[in-house]
Amino acid sequence: MPLMKRRKPTTTTDPSPTDSAGLAAVVGPAAIEHTPRYLRLGDGYAATLIVTGYPAEVGPAWLDPLLAWPGRLDVAVHIDPLPPQIAAARLRRQRARLESNRRTDTEKGRLADPITEAAADDAAELADRIARGHSKLFRVGLYLCVHATTLDELDEAIAHVRATAASVLLDTQPATWRQLQGWTSTLPLGADGLGMRRMMDTDALASALPLASSDLPAPLPGEPGATGGMLYGLNPTSNGIVWWDRWAQHNANSVVLARSGAGKSYFVKLDVLRSLADGVHVSVIDPDNEYIRLTEAIGGVTIALGANGVRLNPLDIPPADRRPKARTYRAMFLHTLISVMLGELPSSEQLALDKAINDAYDQAGISNDPDTWRRQAPLLRDVATALTAQGTDAADTLAARLTPWTTGSFRDLFDGPTTTVPSGQLVCWSTRHLADELRGPGMLLALDAIWREVDTPAIPSAHTPRRLVVVDEAWTLLREGEGAKFLSHLAKSARKRRAGLAVVTQDVGDLLGSDLGRIVIANAATQILLRQAPQAIDIVADVFGLTTGEARVLLAARRGEALLISGTHRVSFQAVASRQEHRLCIGDLELPDDE
Repeated sequence: MPLMKRRKPTTTTDPSPTDSAGLAAVVGPAAIEHTPRYLRLGDGYAATLIVTGYPAEVGPAWLDPLLAWPGRLDVAVHIDPLPPQIAAARLRRQRARLESNRRTDTEKGRLADPITEAAADDAAELADRIARGHSKLFRVGLYLCVHATTLDELDEAIAHVRATAASVLLDTQPATWRQLQGWTSTLPLGADGLGMRRMMDTDALASALPLASSDLPAPLPGEPGATGGMLYGLNPTSNGIVWWDRWAQHNANSVVLARSGAGKSYFVKLDVLRSLADGVHVSVIDPDNEYIRLTEAIGGVTIALGANGVRLNPLDIPPADRRPKARTYRAMFLHTLISVMLGELPSSEQLALDKAINDAYDQAGISNDPDTWRRQAPLLRDVATALTAQGTDAADTLAARLTPWTTGSFRDLFDGPTTTVPSGQLVCWSTRHLADELRGPGMLLALDAIWREVDTPAIPSAHTPRRLVVVDEAWTLLREGEGAKFLSHLAKSARKRRAGLAVVTQDVGDLLGSDLGRIVIANAATQILLRQAPQAIDIVADVFGLTTGEARVLLAARRGEALLISGTHRVSFQAVASRQEHRLCIGDLELPDDE
C-alpha cells in the first residue's frame, strides 16, 4: 500500500455519507451490491428501515421489543443535542403554528382537533421545562438494519420487524434508494447518512436508551465468552437462550423452590443429565424414587436405604482419610445423628454418649493412629453396650432410648457393617423404603457418606472431579435442628472442595422460616423459583426481593416456567428438553424410537 501524503487536519466534525461509505468499503465486506430496497453484503443481505413515527407517550425501555427481537437486527440511535437558545426558538415557532390552527378552527366554527389540542398542551409544558432548565431537546434518528442469508428470509424478517415496531406504535419506512447510506448509518461510525431526525426531550430519550433487557447480559468487550455451562431453557419474553454456568459463579450451590406439580423434579433431572454430560459427578438423595429409572437408564448406582440387607455404619472411618482427627470427626457426626434420631440431648447424656463412643472405638482397637482405621469399626449397638457399662443414670437412660435403633424395630439400617460403598459418576440414594421416623436419619446418613467422598482429599486439585449433591424434598431434613445445621455446613464448605449443593423443596416454610434455611439460601449463588402457592408468595417475595410483577408471574407460571435469580441477574425461562432427555426425565423409557 503506498504511503499517503500527510494533509492538514480539517475542521469538519460530521463525516459526510461519502466518507462513511469509503470507510465502510475498507473495513467492510469484500463486495457490496446496491439495489433500491436492499444491499448484498458478501454472502448475506441487509435492508435498513427508518423510524418515522413515534407514540405520543412512551414508557421505560420502550425499545426493548426491538432489542430482544429473535434475529440479527442492528438498532442505531443518533443523538444530537440542541442548544437551549435554538430549542426555545423552535418551540416558540411550533407553539405559534399550533395556536394559529386552534384560533382558525374557532373562528370558522369547527370542532376542536384533539390532536392539535394535545400537541399544543405538550409544547407549552415542554417550553416551561426548558425555560426552567429541567429538560433539554435533542435531534434523534432511529434506524433499524435487518440482516438475513437469503432474499426470502430478508423479506420475512423485515415484515416481522415492522410488525414488532408497530406493536409499540413506531412507524417504519424502508430507506428506498438510500440503502447504502442506511447501512453505514447503523455501523459504529458515528455518521448519520440519512438525516431523518425527530425532536425528543430528555425524558423520552432516557427511556429509549437500552438500559434494560429481559435476557442475561453478554460478556463485556474484551472479556472472554462463556466456555462452560448448560442450557436452562428459552426466555419466553425474547425467545432468547438462557445459558447458565453454576460453576462460574461465586459458588456452585443452588436452591429450587416450587409448589407441587410445578415441574421442579423435571428441571432438576435435566440439570443432572446435562451436568453428567459436562463431566460432573452427581449424588442424589431421592425420597420418592423419582430418579431411580433415570439412574438405571444411564448406568448409575442406586442405594436403597431401608431395603433388606442394606446397611450404613455411621462409625466407619474412610480409609483414604489421613487427617489426624478423623476419629474425632466421626464421633462428632454420631452426636449429630443421635440428636436427629432422639431430639436434643441434655448435657449429662451428651457427656455419657461421648465417653461411650470413645470406649467403643478403643475396644475395636481403633485409635488416632491412621494405621488402625482399616480395622472393623464398632457398631451403634457397641456404643449402647458401652453406655450400659458406665452404670450411670444418664447413660442407662440414653441406652434405653437407643433400644429401637440397636435391637428394636429400626435396627436394620445400623445392624451390621456397611454393605454398599457408593461409586460411579451418578449415585442415587433412595430413602423411599424408610419409615417416617427413619427418613431424617437416613437422609443424614446419605449426606454424610456423600460428604466423606467429597471431603477426601481435603485439598482438591485440578484433577479432582466436580461434584454436585442434589437433596430433593429437603424439608425432611430441614425440620430437624441438627439436620439443618449439617445442611448449612455443606452449603458453606462445598465451594472449597469443587462441589455444589442443590437443595430442592416444595415446603417453602421449612426453608424460609428458619435462620439455618436462610443460610442455605444466602450461600446459593443460583436460585430457581417455579410456580408458588398464593399462601407462600409473600414470604418468597420478601426473602428473594421480588417485584410485584415477578410475584404475579410466579403465581401464574405454567409447568416448567421458572425465574432464575443470581445477584443482580434475573431472567425467566421455560425448561426445554430434547426428545431423549424428555423420555429419561418422565421415566417412560419404553417409547418406540419413531414415536
